[in-house]
Amino acid sequence: MSPAGDYPMAAGQLNGTAAGTGSKSPSATGGGGGGTQVDSELLMFHIDIMLLSLVAFLVLLRLPRALARFWNISEWTKGHFLWYKRFPTSPSRVLWRNNNGQLYTGGDHTTESSHTLHGQQLQRISDKGTPLPVSYPPHFVSTPALFRPTLKLFHKRVTPGMSFSHLFLMSVYLAVLVFPAFWKTNAFTDPVRFGWLAVGQYPFVFAFATKNNILGALMGAGYEKLNFMHRFAGRLALLSVNVHGLGYLYQFLINKVFQESMARPSNYWGLIALICMDCLFFFSTDFWRKRAYNLFITTHILSIGLLLPATVMHKHSTILWVYATIGIYGLDILLRTVKTRIATANVRALPELGVTRVEVPGINVGWRAGQHVRVRVFSTGMGLFGWSEIHPFTIASTVHEPEGLVLMCKKTGSWTKKLFNIAQMHENLYEDGNRKVKVMIEGPYGGPGHRMFASFSAAVFVVGGSGITFALSSIQELIQQDLDGQSRVKYIHLIWTVQDPCALVPLLPQFQSMVQQSVFTPIRISVFYTRAQIGAFPFKDDLFARSKRITLSPGRPKLDECFDTTIDTVVGLRIGYKNERARSGLIVGKIDDRKRDEVGGIEIHEETFGW
Repeated sequence: MSPAGDYPMAAGQLNGTAAGTGSKSPSATGGGGGGTQVDSELLMFHIDIMLLSLVAFLVLLRLPRALARFWNISEWTKGHFLWYKRFPTSPSRVLWRNNNGQLYTGGDHTTESSHTLHGQQLQRISDKGTPLPVSYPPHFVSTPALFRPTLKLFHKRVTPGMSFSHLFLMSVYLAVLVFPAFWKTNAFTDPVRFGWLAVGQYPFVFAFATKNNILGALMGAGYEKLNFMHRFAGRLALLSVNVHGLGYLYQFLINKVFQESMARPSNYWGLIALICMDCLFFFSTDFWRKRAYNLFITTHILSIGLLLPATVMHKHSTILWVYATIGIYGLDILLRTVKTRIATANVRALPELGVTRVEVPGINVGWRAGQHVRVRVFSTGMGLFGWSEIHPFTIASTVHEPEGLVLMCKKTGSWTKKLFNIAQMHENLYEDGNRKVKVMIEGPYGGPGHRMFASFSAAVFVVGGSGITFALSSIQELIQQDLDGQSRVKYIHLIWTVQDPCALVPLLPQFQSMVQQSVFTPIRISVFYTRAQIGAFPFKDDLFARSKRITLSPGRPKLDECFDTTIDTVVGLRIGYKNERARSGLIVGKIDDRKRDEVGGIEIHEETFGW
């Protein structure tokens, strides 16, 4: 991708390609210092085909699980668009017989014995009162038994948020690009090849970044799971475009033709594209993302809007790559617009947890457990530019609930602190005790992908702090599926670590309700607090002594003992982990290889968010 117009080289040879002509010099074709000439444009096209083939291979590996979701068509249809649906009051879904032989529907099947003595006499019934047939989802293991020993290595963390599996994928991607970067060319004397390397990455950089990710949809992974590839591919494109641009600037300066060369339109458009690419990188570093997120977003939008046309003006033959990039980005914008809802939300502060509970009763259908939405709040209490910020939060409820879509927004940064303050204000207080604000909900995104939680024999959720939102939605969905006869899960264990035992106060009624509703599958909830209690203990001394299903203990959980207890009762285990900095590698290390194989494999699903 050489600049238009000719300029003298040290040896007196003309180098470059006139804009709009079809002629190719050795520089334009990437021939380098002699020998067989190589068409860099055609070479990059073949490299992109190879990258697409690797993506297709990954999709093929996940195909069995994708096909298994056709067991119930709703596994494919839900989790894309949010809406409201009016549901009639459901009759009891459980029929049980007491020791005297009397039949009851619903009733008070909420004791500890509801999972043991009565469990043998429980029966699922439909809305019409007839017995409900069970239909269990098929289960496909993610990793064949032969490759299970490699799981610990691939889940091992190199840095927070970066595992060996990430390094492996990035190494493969880099290896594919190293070949065209140096094959029959010299980066020091012929920077054309690196220009095409940069342009060839445009579609992949955008595809890895878009919220409605085409690659992620095919592989069953949310955009947040592929964002590491967006950053890696973007940095490779940045390196390539700088080698290309600075190489030509060096030639212009050493031959003393800088002003004449930069006067040509294709050259100054190339310089503009180079500046845009550098701005994209500079303002996307952690410093700007964490301290000035709006600036990060603004510079991204402006730089991208200028980068793509500048690339075409610099080299018109790049238009096919630019069209592909615009198509990917345009589809994402269209779907994000369609997936956006504006609704009224009830906000309530939970000081014990340090979170704001956001309920959107106008949205009660359309998501899967574990998915998240992006929220924008329209309120003067959010500040002058608070409306411009959008933040992701995991959905804490399941569908068909009267309170609708529920979020728990942890009070961490300035935006969430303002939202918490709005929830505590006494102005505009309604009869139900909630404050009402207008919100824009975009989503849902992420989630389990092709993995069906209900296809496992047991589920263990290890969460910390506000990560409880992920566990709440997942467990409630498993309870619903179990009542419908569509879940294989026979044991559920929630392990929640908090700093203060007071954090349990607002959620204890919900925990008790979940234990009572799950009449077929026993649920155990273990809460651990890590700080010494100051002041009066928030619960009665005998509250937890009366129940074996909900426990409160000081210290940190002994995960190895928790896993051993679960493994001894099941075949096929799923572990859900949710925290600000996921450490699934530590969890994998707690599991004995022999026991893992005895239960048919153990899988880990982790959720983590960060700017």
